[in-house]
Amino acid sequence: QVQLVESGGGLVQAGDSLRLSCEASGRTGRIGAMAWFRRALGREREFVATIRLSWSFSDTYYADSVKGRFTMSRDMAKNTAYLQMNSLKPEDTAVYYCAAAEVYTASPIESRMKYWGQGTQVTVSS
Repeated sequence: QVQLVESGGGLVQAGDSLRLSCEASGRTGRIGAMAWFRRALGREREFVATIRLSWSFSDTYYADSVKGRFTMSRDMAKNTAYLQMNSLKPEDTAVYYCAAAEVYTASPIESRMKYWGQGTQVTVSS
């Protein structure tokens, strides 16, 4: 099993930045990709960003809504993925979930993600 723990959420103003972290533990050798999804109040969970977990490659893919503002990175030695969120907007307000899959794919769908964290709240005020 793999456990994922998110941190870094909070309340910020529009235009501010936040960095989310997701630390993986357990049988981390099983996972080949990590991703962030988010669910806003009253809406379905949606894909945000994903990254390949590899010492040699760091492919990333982003949802159009965050491209150019959000950057996903990983620290292989720490089994941790990050989501740097800049120029935050009120519409970015959501619970952000970290997820992990065995294989990296661009634009992953929820059903392909095998492990999930509990989520961290991000609130952006206008």
